[in-house]
Amino acid sequence: MKKFSLTAVLTGLFVLGISAVAMAADAGAMAEAAKLFASTVMAAGLGIGIAAFGTGIGQGLAVKGAVEGTARNPEVSGKITVTMLIGLAMIESLCIYALVICLILLYAYPMAEPVKKFIGM
Repeated sequence: MKKFSLTAVLTGLFVLGISAVAMAADAGAMAEAAKLFASTVMAAGLGIGIAAFGTGIGQGLAVKGAVEGTARNPEVSGKITVTMLIGLAMIESLCIYALVICLILLYAYPMAEPVKKFIGM
């Protein structure tokens, strides 16, 4: 679980770091705004990709442990399954948090209007 928590923290820091670099650009020039928007989109895409990768690994390890536990002691398979499902829900929530952050980066972006005007949308 510590490895997955480390992955989630590193993903969050990566997304925030890329967006901070993107926000440091000159907001006055439209070309710079387009570069900034492209950087933000890339940060959001990479962030959710890394989060999904980490979530997949965490869920795979959880299911592996549950299957091994059931194979060793079939009488407690019900308790193991319930505990595994609760754990999977907790792991999946980390990916959903990363998705929310990426969606905020994409849709609550302060320079979206100048970029739309520059692109002609």
